[in-house]
Amino acid sequence: MKMQALAIAFMSAVTLGGLAWVFLYPLLSGEKKAEKRRESFARPEPVRRADRAQQRSRREQVEETLKEVEERHKKARNIQITTRITQAGLSWSKQQFIIGSAILGIMACGIPYLLGMALFPALAFGIAAGVGLPRWVLGFLKKRREKKFINALPDAVDVIVRGIKAGLPLFDSIKVVTADSPEPLRSEFRAIVETQSIGMPLGDACQKLYERMPLPEANFFGIVIAIQTKSGGNLSEALGNLSKVLRDRKKMAAKIQAMSMEAKASAAIIGALPPLVMIMVYLMSPDYMSLLWTHPTGRLMLAGSAIWMATGVFVMKKMINFDF
Repeated sequence: MKMQALAIAFMSAVTLGGLAWVFLYPLLSGEKKAEKRRESFARPEPVRRADRAQQRSRREQVEETLKEVEERHKKARNIQITTRITQAGLSWSKQQFIIGSAILGIMACGIPYLLGMALFPALAFGIAAGVGLPRWVLGFLKKRREKKFINALPDAVDVIVRGIKAGLPLFDSIKVVTADSPEPLRSEFRAIVETQSIGMPLGDACQKLYERMPLPEANFFGIVIAIQTKSGGNLSEALGNLSKVLRDRKKMAAKIQAMSMEAKASAAIIGALPPLVMIMVYLMSPDYMSLLWTHPTGRLMLAGSAIWMATGVFVMKKMINFDF
């Protein structure tokens, strides 16, 4: 019995000693306080929370800016005729454009009718000329103006970057671009300066550039300026990266154009071959080909061939035009 009692006492003492070592010794020796002190130096909780809050606020500002730009682009899908005229670089009003289109349509309808064409084909020709031709001219002028803008934009961004690194404010750097850049870049950046001068924030004024010049490059520029003005950061570095991206996109567009020239030449040859063969056969045997426009069945066949040829040309154009 004595040995059993001694064993129980020994085990109880060891258990109590172990519990005291685990729970009481860190408090009595100061080890718990030292551990807390080391943790406070290793992971400062208030600073970490502040950094996370700052990063979160910056991320939220960037997300809000991108959402605003996306919503603005969705609203701008239905482009009005006045906006198209502005994008083409013309100073016409909406009334002048409509009057000019109506005069062109009347002339395109009246001249063939006076020369002996039937009323319905002449009317269809006049409607097509009055509605489609002016809009095609606007699209052509718009693309030509956009091409000039893209070619000059990287140099303008480099000028802004050098001005910021030299200590100039962003607004003054944009003024330098308006003084030295070619058209249409000069007029577009002058519009930014004038818009900002009447009280609009500079970020919003730069985002308005996309409405007048609907290009991804202009969109990139507006987004960079808007984000930097709202959330801060190294503006010269951001614009420098933007300049590099713009130049890389320009190189990629030139590379795509060079690689697609063979396909474009093949499409042009295939599209021009049937009319050329028709003209050559008509020159050698006029009576053989004249049945296409003198006989009703020949006219029907000629109209069907024109429709199929137009469809083929349209499909080939879609196949060889690459967007990136």
